[in-house]
This record gives sequence, C-alpha cells and structure tokens, in this order.
Amino acid sequence: KVYPEKTAKRRAKPLIVHQAGKSDCGVKSNIKSIPGVMTIRGCAYAGSKGVVWGPIKDMVHISHGPVGCGQYSWGSRRNYYVGTTGIDSFVTLQFTSDFQEKDIVFGGDKKLVKILDEIQELFPLNNGITIQSECPIGLIGDDIEAVSRAKSKEYGGKTIVPVRCEGFRGVSQSLGHHIANDAVRDWIFGHLEADEKPKFESTPYDVAIIGDYNIGGDAWSSRILLEEMGLRVIAQWSGDGSLAELEATPKAKLNISIATVHEL
Repeated sequence: KVYPEKTAKRRAKPLIVHQAGKSDCGVKSNIKSIPGVMTIRGCAYAGSKGVVWGPIKDMVHISHGPVGCGQYSWGSRRNYYVGTTGIDSFVTLQFTSDFQEKDIVFGGDKKLVKILDEIQELFPLNNGITIQSECPIGLIGDDIEAVSRAKSKEYGGKTIVPVRCEGFRGVSQSLGHHIANDAVRDWIFGHLEADEKPKFESTPYDVAIIGDYNIGGDAWSSRILLEEMGLRVIAQWSGDGSLAELEATPKAKLNISIATVHEL
C-alpha cells in the first residue's frame, strides 16, 4: 500500500502473502531482467567477462565499450589465483576502451586497435587477449573479429579472442556462459595446430575441472583431492586457470564438473 501506483503494479506479483497449506505461494520473481536496468542478476557480458573469461589469469580481458560495465565487473568476484599482477596474472586489473559518444557515432575499431597496441607495449608478457563486447558494440556493428585476426597476425600469432557477449543478448548471466564457451571452442580449440599444442605427454589419468571459478579458493581444495586420488588435473576452468590449460583441455580423458548450488 505504501508503493506509488506504477511501482505497486510492477511489484504486485513478486509480493504475495503465503497461505498455509499451499506449496506454491505464487511468487513470480524468477523472470528475466529488463535490459539496461542494473540488477544483481547481471547480463550476457557479466556471464562471459565476470565468470568464464575473467578468471583466466594470464590473459588480458578488455571490457570493450563504455567504462561503466567494466567498472561494475571489476573485482566483484573473489577469483583467487597464484601469480604476479601485471607480469603473468591480470585478473585484478581493469582494461576498458572507455567508449564515448563519438565512438558510438564513428565506430570503435580504431580505438580497439589502439588499446591492443597499448596492451602489447605495457604488458608484453600476456599470453593472450580477449575482447568482451558490451551492448554498443553489437548495436553499431563493429567488426571485432576482423580486428582480432589482423592484430593476431601482426603480433606473430598471439591468441586474441573476440567475444560477442553484448549484454542485450541475454538478460541473465546464463547466455553469457554459453557465448564465452563457444568462443573457447571457436577461437582456442579451433586454432590449435594438430598434435603441436599443447606440448605435454598424456597419461590415462588426465582430467579437467570444469565449472569451478575458485571463488574463495575452493577449486584448490578440489584439485588437491583429485590429485591425491591419483588423477592428474591438466586444466581448471576457469578460476586460477591459464591459456595453456584451456588449450590442454581436449587432451583430458575425463571432464569433471564441479558446481555449487548457486551455479546449478
């Protein structure tokens, strides 16, 4: 009753008094978020950058678009990792192309080229780069795939992955997870040279941990238990993970999915 009329109408279904004896109280809270409205739920970009790609520690992940999305996703998850920031780990750093109005009008490909060159100059030890697209990129039609191919060739074959995870594509994180994993398939697995990468000797006990983002260090515990069982963990997706581990995944004899109730 204290809500304004417009708000009350919108909140009518999510606010229902539970009736004794009924298993379903009729709450309609599990619905899609409204695109453009900041919610705890996130979007496709959040699912890709914040969950799947962001924890890959030895790659630089560019939030390509206005600064707000990058800021919103910066350091919001406790994806623990081992490494030296700025040398072989970049998880806690924020890279954004900081789109302005002129970039929306004239396109952001030139700005993307510039930021890629700056990253190569300032952080030459990075093992790869991803381009995490925000909403404006898909709306104005920037060709991030062409830029990625050109710069990868210029940098001697460096892995550069364009990810079409614009927020409007999915108003929950779930679709972002799918898009990110498709990018791994197409731009990591799809570019591996047969029998050349990864360079290691396979064993019958090689496994990959899938779906553990090492929030608070939980993936480390899982890895210890598996290795004490006699298994060899060759890849960890994606908390405390690396590009080399992504590349090694197809060599695993078994993928083990470790998910929390939250992820399920």
